[in-house]
Amino acid sequence: MTRLLLEIAADGIGSAFAAQRGGADRVELCADLAGGGVTPSRGTIAAARAGLTLPLHVLIRPRAGDFCYSQAEIRVMQYDIEECARLGCHGVVIGALDTAGDVDLAVCRSLIAAAGPMSITFHRAFDVVRDRQPALEALIGLGCERVLTSGAHSSAPEGAAAIAAVLRQAAGRIGVIAAAGVRPENVRQLVAATGVCEIHASASARRTSPASPRAAALRGLDADWRQTDPEAVRRLVDELRAAEALVSGPTRQ
Repeated sequence: MTRLLLEIAADGIGSAFAAQRGGADRVELCADLAGGGVTPSRGTIAAARAGLTLPLHVLIRPRAGDFCYSQAEIRVMQYDIEECARLGCHGVVIGALDTAGDVDLAVCRSLIAAAGPMSITFHRAFDVVRDRQPALEALIGLGCERVLTSGAHSSAPEGAAAIAAVLRQAAGRIGVIAAAGVRPENVRQLVAATGVCEIHASASARRTSPASPRAAALRGLDADWRQTDPEAVRRLVDELRAAEALVSGPTRQ
């Protein structure tokens, strides 16, 4: 029976440790998940690496917005990847496109070279490429181990048919991770509909600040925040264990 893997998108150190407590298989560490995710600070990466026993992959994205990067931004990504290597991270999550909407092979090769032996995942830039079929072949040619996708829909359940098509094309040459809008109540159906062996979710809940007095809500100064909830992670894990009979295929950590 194939073991299904759960990767948690951890927005900060609290979420990373919550993912581990809940029984996740891997952490993708990031910052500003509400804005689509960017690279976390070096301190956050170092603290996560020191405190986690799970495989730690780090999102490499210098800013929100598109995936067409300037030379200065490319160098930032290279520096961040080199720092992840020095800290002993297990993998990085990258992505770059050209202005035509195709995978930017030159930029991706430079980032992969900086990564050395670390595992490479291509992030959801894949969902905005001009044509997913040649893009997937490009990722396979680059040597990426995984690709994150919602099937170019707002959520993985909505894009299930497209994710299944990506998995068929991949044919075991690259791992396919279903991402976006994955929850305990829909993950079994998603696995059945797509055949994926890896799931990506934030499993977050709103955390209420204990701070007092509380100021009126101001943009960017809200006292409350969202953080991965260990119980939500456990529920996802339980649902995946129940779904394992539905799929067969290789998994990668």
